[in-house]
Amino acid sequence: MTDYDVLRVFCGPDGGYGNELGVVREGSHLPERGDRQELAAKLGFSETVFVDDPERGVIDIYTPTLRLPFAGHPCVGTAWLLDVPELVTPAGVVGTRLDGEFTWIEARAEWAPPRTLRQYGTAAEVDLLPVPPPGDWLYAWAWEDESAGRIRARAFPGRDDGITEDEATGAAALLLTDQLGRALNITQGKGSQILTAPQPHGWVEVGGRVILER
Repeated sequence: MTDYDVLRVFCGPDGGYGNELGVVREGSHLPERGDRQELAAKLGFSETVFVDDPERGVIDIYTPTLRLPFAGHPCVGTAWLLDVPELVTPAGVVGTRLDGEFTWIEARAEWAPPRTLRQYGTAAEVDLLPVPPPGDWLYAWAWEDESAGRIRARAFPGRDDGITEDEATGAAALLLTDQLGRALNITQGKGSQILTAPQPHGWVEVGGRVILER
């Protein structure tokens, strides 16, 4: 099997949780899209990244069933791993920066795949939600502390590909930040943390902690 790294992206303050990500640093070993899709399905991560040019930051992103022009946690994780000033995705050029324990990307909401952003009355309601049947990509969220910008969220891809709940979703956090127009501190899944901040001219920063698992 092709060599790959496994990262956890958007870890909590104690380094736990986070969303696993597979990164194939030598994407040239699998140049064909069909072979990449097959490996992404075999690995079973919510996303797998193939690095086509590590110096320029050119990457290709796959779920177990489809190719994505952009995705949040793959870009944050790969930015941390490659330590480059930008990533080149099919959607556009993603700015990156490392700031202490956090890795940040800057992207645009229109690059993110469509999601249904559904607000609930309380964080407890979000905690108690069952996994919905396959269908819409649902991002369920509620304010934990609106004045402080703290949000509780869970994400349900609805793709029928074995990923029933996404532990941490940068693209959905980007869309929510764009919609609300303010910086957010999101606790998603079992305990992952995502930070966001709107920027001028329609850009949004998304940041989190990254750990190399293997």
